[in-house]
Amino acid sequence: MLRNRTFDELQLGDTASLVRVASGDKSESDTPVATGDVDLSPDNAAEAASMFNRAVTNGAWAGTLVSEVLGSHLPGPGTTYLGQEFRFLKPVLSGDTITATVRVTRKLPANRGVVLDTTCSNQKGEQILTGTATVIAPARSIEWPATHPCASPTARSDRYDAFVRQARELPMVRAAIVHPCSPEAILAAVEVREKGLFEPLLVGPEAKIRAAAAAAAIDLDLDGIAIEQAPHSHAAAARAVELAVSGEVAVLVKGSLHTDELLGAIVAPGSLLKTERRISHVFALDVPAYGKPLIVTDAAINIQPTLDHKRDICQNAVDLLRTLGVDKPRVAVLAAVETVNAKMPATLDAAALTVMAARGQIAGALVDGPLAFDNAISIAAARIKGIVSDVAGEADILLVPDLEAGNMLAKQLIYFAGATAAGIVLGARVPIVLTSRSDPLSARIASAALAKLLVCRGKQSMPGTAA
Repeated sequence: MLRNRTFDELQLGDTASLVRVASGDKSESDTPVATGDVDLSPDNAAEAASMFNRAVTNGAWAGTLVSEVLGSHLPGPGTTYLGQEFRFLKPVLSGDTITATVRVTRKLPANRGVVLDTTCSNQKGEQILTGTATVIAPARSIEWPATHPCASPTARSDRYDAFVRQARELPMVRAAIVHPCSPEAILAAVEVREKGLFEPLLVGPEAKIRAAAAAAAIDLDLDGIAIEQAPHSHAAAARAVELAVSGEVAVLVKGSLHTDELLGAIVAPGSLLKTERRISHVFALDVPAYGKPLIVTDAAINIQPTLDHKRDICQNAVDLLRTLGVDKPRVAVLAAVETVNAKMPATLDAAALTVMAARGQIAGALVDGPLAFDNAISIAAARIKGIVSDVAGEADILLVPDLEAGNMLAKQLIYFAGATAAGIVLGARVPIVLTSRSDPLSARIASAALAKLLVCRGKQSMPGTAA
């Protein structure tokens, strides 16, 4: 569902964006606008494009992206478009990736008017269009089915920007970056420091760390970052665990070592980082086509979790969302079907977890299952199948049957649906940031922000915590 922002909810500086790829075909001159009362017809688009040569995409097509942001994200459904000024700065070439962004600059209370700066940029960061839009913001909350073109997989949402801003406002947290011996790991460490999220402590072989920094061309930036010497990756993981146990660091961040090396040190016999809770991983996803943040768990640690494991996996994810301000998260326990089938163990576990939540064995959440994926995230699909549920179509958390299913689901959302994915390990005494080497910097920043919020808001699982 598409949800709007009313006039009263809008704040100066609020922004929203989406991304589209220009293919250069006729369809781009036929892109519909997001709301009524806007005059950007294909004829006008063709006229606007004439300032550029014929080899480029319809110039005003970029302007329709602005209208999509306004009509579907900010302010969203119910917005009336009063006027728009555009200045075309560069041509849009076929194949360009265009980011359309709007930002609230003025509010006019007399008629709920809102003035927004509007820009479009290409993949090089070059502005191809600037302008100003004037709209009437909706007075009441409205939801529309997400069938509008702006909900396509190429759109981009920035919901985690709010979490990053919240995290930056909190005191710096010291984080051990474990074996950061690649340029990507060093760049991420520097970036989270510059973003005001972590004070990094680099744990690993100093010579390799400095070589990685030199390869990343940021060796001067290491002057303000402490290095804890450890001869190799196994020793770095063990030392990082010691630092977390002693309270010298509040977060562990995976560098360029293997995941099992880091987790092996955390769950080793006698480790004081373990709690009574099963350790699990969450992908905290910002899926443009879905109306709110979405968690997929567990897709990285527990290969074939038992029913007891799934209870802990569920509780870990619920606690994370409650930390982020979701009072009663909705958990959809996924299976291939929405009915209990004795031949399908995932459906039996789902039914059991639903009962366990009803009896307080999973706290602070609405849990329902088995639910197929479509029923979990689509109200329309649930209604068609006659499913009556407080969770169906509104899931905050997707609890998957096993690691393979979860990993495939999460990566499909990332690569096919354009989702940004933060990766966090929960259930230990400190949060662990667990990202892939292929993850973009935005995912690393989002992961760090969530970990910092967990630390500063004091809701990370502790030994003896009710699971």
